[in-house]
Amino acid sequence: MADYGEHEATDDPLQVLRHSAAHLLAAAVTELYPGTKYGIGPPVQDGFYYDFQFSKPVSESDLGAIESRMRRLVNEDRPFVRETLSREEAMAEFRKRGQDYKLELIADKVEGDEVSVYRTGDFLDLCRGPHVRSTRDLKAFKLLRVAGAYWRGDEKKPQLTRIYGTAWQTPKELEDYLKFLEEAEKRDHKKLGKELKLFALDERVGAGQVIWLPDGATIRRELERWIVDEELKRGYRHVITPHVAKLDLYRTSGHWELFHDTMFPPMRFDDGEELELRPMNCPHHILVYDHDLHSYRDLPLRIAELGQNYRLEKSGELMGMIRVRSFNLNDAHIFCTPDQVIGEVRGAIELANYFMSVLGVEDYSYRLSVRDKVKTKWAGTDDEWESAEASLKEALESLNLPYKIGLGEAAFYGPKIDFQVRDALRREFTNNTVQVDYQLPKKFNLEYVAEDGSRQRPVMIHRGAFGAFERMTAYLIEQYAGAFPTWLHPVQVIVIPITDSQHEYASRVADRLRSLRLRVEVDDRSQKMQRKIRDAHARKVPYMAIVGAREAETEHVNVRDRSNQEVDSSLESFASMVATEVAERRR
Repeated sequence: MADYGEHEATDDPLQVLRHSAAHLLAAAVTELYPGTKYGIGPPVQDGFYYDFQFSKPVSESDLGAIESRMRRLVNEDRPFVRETLSREEAMAEFRKRGQDYKLELIADKVEGDEVSVYRTGDFLDLCRGPHVRSTRDLKAFKLLRVAGAYWRGDEKKPQLTRIYGTAWQTPKELEDYLKFLEEAEKRDHKKLGKELKLFALDERVGAGQVIWLPDGATIRRELERWIVDEELKRGYRHVITPHVAKLDLYRTSGHWELFHDTMFPPMRFDDGEELELRPMNCPHHILVYDHDLHSYRDLPLRIAELGQNYRLEKSGELMGMIRVRSFNLNDAHIFCTPDQVIGEVRGAIELANYFMSVLGVEDYSYRLSVRDKVKTKWAGTDDEWESAEASLKEALESLNLPYKIGLGEAAFYGPKIDFQVRDALRREFTNNTVQVDYQLPKKFNLEYVAEDGSRQRPVMIHRGAFGAFERMTAYLIEQYAGAFPTWLHPVQVIVIPITDSQHEYASRVADRLRSLRLRVEVDDRSQKMQRKIRDAHARKVPYMAIVGAREAETEHVNVRDRSNQEVDSSLESFASMVATEVAERRR
C-alpha cells in the first residue's frame, strides 16, 4: 500500500478505491495550499486519511473547500499513472517539490534502486499502488474530520494534521454510511457518559485516567459482584495484590526489557529501591503461587483478581474510556499440569463466552495468535511453542469454534486466543484472551510435587474473561446507547407521585422495591408529572412507577417503561416482575 512498508498492498477493490481517494485528497490539498508537505495516506476501515504539514492551521471548517477541489479533479478525469524512477531520480523529484517526508521514506523504506511513484495530474506520490484508472472512478466520498497525528506515530517527531474521509463504490453506500455515522455519534460513549453522568476525564488528575461518577461506579460495582461470584462458582480463588512492585520483578519476568517504553518511569528512593506501577498482574500472581509449595493435588490453581494496571500510552492515542493509562482488568492465572491445559483453556473460553452472552456482546470472532519467523521476538523452544499452540487449537476445535490465524500476534512468551470484538461503531478490538505460557514458570523457577514425588514445572494460563472495566463499559454504553439492561442500570425504578398527597405512598413503594435490593429513587420535586417523566426518559431509566390517589388506595402502581409501554399493576406484581428480571439478568 502507500508509502513503502507503512501499510500492506491489497487488490481489494474497495481498499484500492479508498487508497485512490487518499491521493485525490492530497492532490486537492497541494493545489489549494501550495507548499504543503505530505506524509502518508492509507486506506483504513470504512475510509482513508492523509497526513499533512500545513504552513497555517487548517480546521474542519476548511473541509468543504478541499472537498470541492477534489470534485473538480474528479470532473477533470485525471488518470492515476504509475512510473518507475531510479532512487536518485525519485530523491531529486521529491527534493525539488520540498517533500521532506517522502525523502525520509525513500531513505528508510525503499530497497534497491527502483522507486514506484504515481502521478495524478501535477501531484506525485511515493506509492506502490494499485489505484483506480482515473479520478472519475471516485464517485462517492466525503471528508469527515481533522485530527492531530505524530509523523510515523512517534511523539518525538513533528505533529501533522490528519484529514479523515470515507469513500464507497456507490452514492447509496455513502449515504447509508453517513446515516450510520449520525447514529453512531448519538451512541458515542464520551457524549453519553457526560450526559448520563457516568464518568469524567479531568486533566487535574492527568490524561487517560477515568473518574467513575456515582452512577458509573454503580454499574461497575454490579459488574464486579457478578464476575467475582461467577468465578468463585467456577473454582477461582480471588486475591488482592499491590499496585506497585520492585522493578526487579519485571526484569525477571522480561516485561521491563520488552515494554519499558509503555511503562511508567520507576520511582527511585534514596536507599536505591526502585518501585514500578504494575502494567500487568502476571508477576504478582506468580508470587501468590510461589508463596506455598503445591502438590499435583492442588492443581489446577486458579488465581483471579480485579487488578488495577498502569500503562504509559501516548497522549495522542488516548480516547475516552477505550484507551486509558489506568485501567482495571478482570484477570486470572491458572497454574496446572501439562495434561490439564486443554481442559482449563476450554473452561476459560466458556467463561468468556458466558460473560459476553449475558452482556449482549454478539459480534465477535476468535483469532489464534501465533509467532512469526522473527525468532528474536519470542521466548522459549520450538517444542514449547508447538505444544502450546496445539493445546489452544484443540480447545477451540473441541468446542466447534471457527478461528483465523493471527501471524505475529502472539505474546512474547506464548500463543494465545484473542476474542476480536466489533463494537456499535464498527471498531474492532481485542477484549478477552487465553494464553498458554511455559516461559514465566521457568523464569521464576515454579514447581509442584508430582504424584511420584518429583518436582515438576507447572504450565501457566493467562486468562482475561471479561476484559478491562473501562473499555467494556464504553462498549456497553455505545451498544445500548445508554439504555442499559435493568440489572445494570444505575437507577432501575423511579417512583413519581402525581401530587404531594401521594408522597407517603411513593415512599412506601420505594421501600418495598428496595427490600428486594432494587435501586430506586423517588422524584418528589415540585414539578409537573410530565416534566418528571421526560427527565426519567432522558436518564433512560427502565421503569417509572407513577402513583396517584387511586394507586395509593388500591396498593397499585401505574407502570411506564422507557419505550412508553404503560400498564396498571399491583405493587407486589410489579416488584416481583422487576426483581425477577434483575435476578435473571435479562436483556
